Amino acid sequence: MQEASSARNKKVKSILITLPKPESDKSPYFDLAKKYNLKIDFRSFIHVEGVPAKDFRKEKINLAEITAIIFTSRNAVDNFFRICEEMRYDVPSEMKYFCISETIALYLQKYIQYRKRKIFFGKQTASDLEEVLKKHASEKFLYPCSDVAAEETMKLLQANGYDFTSAVLFRTVCSDLSDLKEVYYDILAFFSPSSIHSLFINFPDFVQNTTRIAAFGASTHKAVLEHNLLLDIAGPTPQAPSMTMAIEQYIKQVNK
Repeated sequence: MQEASSARNKKVKSILITLPKPESDKSPYFDLAKKYNLKIDFRSFIHVEGVPAKDFRKEKINLAEITAIIFTSRNAVDNFFRICEEMRYDVPSEMKYFCISETIALYLQKYIQYRKRKIFFGKQTASDLEEVLKKHASEKFLYPCSDVAAEETMKLLQANGYDFTSAVLFRTVCSDLSDLKEVYYDILAFFSPSSIHSLFINFPDFVQNTTRIAAFGASTHKAVLEHNLLLDIAGPTPQAPSMTMAIEQYIKQVNK
């Protein structure tokens, strides 16, 4: 791993957030840019591609046998209902939905009549669903996921012996970042190991030099270090539960 030096602690003027640009102008990133007079750009380093129905059919999953679905992301919701439409399968009204958060549960309104369905949700993690899942242990669950499925959810379902089938309905793909070849930022902010992977797929000769790396989540921290990069800004922490807060704490130190 690279060693920190005083040369790295220079003033931050530009940041690249490796996520799509927020749809709302109320994003804390815009507030951060205004407060510290920063140039903050957004560019997703990865994107999602749905698995074609013909590939899903090869898995020989009988949707008619499924009595409950576990959703851990909006992508999972979108691609489940996409597959159902492509296969001309009408999801029964008695289907039960277990969502990792209320935000995802409410997102179901895009496809179903929310108040007329059996919907359960946790606070933010798979373990939050554990108690409610135990009350419905006899269900036959479908777990729609990506090719990099969350290990926590999979382990929870396996450890408790639930009758579940995981279905890869979408894949995480590296985006083409060739237009960033000559672009420099003081901070690169990452939110997943896949985004770190995309950086090196697009720029195999990338050298960090004085670029500061911000990473959110333990798995992302690990990916940064595995690629022999210096992790300058780590989140979340008790003092900085969000990426914007972690970056702001760093800026306060170096932009004096």
